[in-house]
Amino acid sequence: MKEDKTVRMERDTMGELFVPSDRYWGPQTQRSLEHFPIGVGYETMPIEILKAFGIIKHGAALANHRLLPDKLTEEKLSVIAQAAEEVANGLLNAHFPLVVWQTGSGTHTNMNVNEVIANRANELAGKKICHPNDDVNMSQSSNDCFPTALCISSVLSLERRLLPAVHTLIGVFAELEEKNRDVIKCGRTHLQDAVPLSFAQEISGWRSSLERDADLIGLALEPLRDLALGGTAVGTGLNAPAGFAEIAAEEISRLAGTGFSSAKNKFHALTSLDEIVFAHAAVKSLAADMMKIANDIRWLASGPRCGLGEIRIPANEPGSSIMPGKVNPTQCEQVTMVAVQVMGNDTTIGVAASQGNFELNVFLPVVAYNILQSVRLLSESIAAFTSFCAEGIEPNAEIMRRDLDRSLMVAAALNPIIGYENAARAASLALSENISLREACVKLDLLSGERFDEIVRPDKMI
Repeated sequence: MKEDKTVRMERDTMGELFVPSDRYWGPQTQRSLEHFPIGVGYETMPIEILKAFGIIKHGAALANHRLLPDKLTEEKLSVIAQAAEEVANGLLNAHFPLVVWQTGSGTHTNMNVNEVIANRANELAGKKICHPNDDVNMSQSSNDCFPTALCISSVLSLERRLLPAVHTLIGVFAELEEKNRDVIKCGRTHLQDAVPLSFAQEISGWRSSLERDADLIGLALEPLRDLALGGTAVGTGLNAPAGFAEIAAEEISRLAGTGFSSAKNKFHALTSLDEIVFAHAAVKSLAADMMKIANDIRWLASGPRCGLGEIRIPANEPGSSIMPGKVNPTQCEQVTMVAVQVMGNDTTIGVAASQGNFELNVFLPVVAYNILQSVRLLSESIAAFTSFCAEGIEPNAEIMRRDLDRSLMVAAALNPIIGYENAARAASLALSENISLREACVKLDLLSGERFDEIVRPDKMI
């Protein structure tokens, strides 16, 4: 019988099985791959988690070498560190096939990482010197590694993807404000006409909302910096040498380029996801504001002839397969779809976080999948919206002025002069007879036209 060179035989505590010969993973990964054919090709473990695991294994190896140099030797450290760095840099992504829908502790992914790093390390060494459990997973457990990877990946994604995207959009809105300080328009509340404001003031509301969201995300980052690593299986730190958690956190901080520390209470760190719930709530707050901003912009740009038409936004692509010349606010639409996805993810995370039983939460992969999807989608959504919509917003000053002149809500400026009830009478008459508010005041003998012009000055009402 001809030998099948596409597979190799591997053995673990449960027996022998075949593994693809061109992959670094081992038997535990293969068992998971065969037993969890759920969402294959669509819902694999996020690459952000894999990057975080690479950082963890590198940091843990450095800590183990310092504390247990006879067990984690210089020779082992050298090849484990290189393999872990390759994982962190995405060079070995093809060797991580496992789906989110696996064991709730994420043990399968932790072992996937351990096996890949061990086999790659042995390849680099030219001999078999590293064992996935004894060396790569030394002083660790899946139960403290996965929550640690969840925190690291969340911090890096929020800091390096989402916040920069938000601050770029804030800068674009700040520039729009500066350009439109002299543009006055009709305000709206309840989808009805309201007193005037400047277009810059309206934009400032959008900008300030995003600034507050960025502040909230910044606050949420800090609790995520406390790492479960060192708690091992149930939080007691069994099999981890004294000082491992603190040294590993120092090394992880250096490797990740941002600060982390060892969680003071590892029992809490293993079973509670309150920091993730809090962080995603801040992300959801941003999604809610982006939804509001996108809706404002598409309402203001509605038309071009039969809508509000107060602003112009870039025409990026044809909007209809049947109506020639139609252009739609597609960037606003993608923002609102991403926003509702984030809101749905928030529900998933909240429910999953409530399911921490005894010493471990076993909904970790789905939580990781959802928070990282939210951050990734929202980051990319905001970046696209900034480039293809916000940067091209222009006021239609002629329409704004026309609507302002027709607005009856400037009657609010008359309250101190003729009283609320008389001002309401004038507004009602103007609406019913389709005349201007000025004409209505004169007709009701409430004010002369000249006196009306002195009082009703939109530029003085903002």
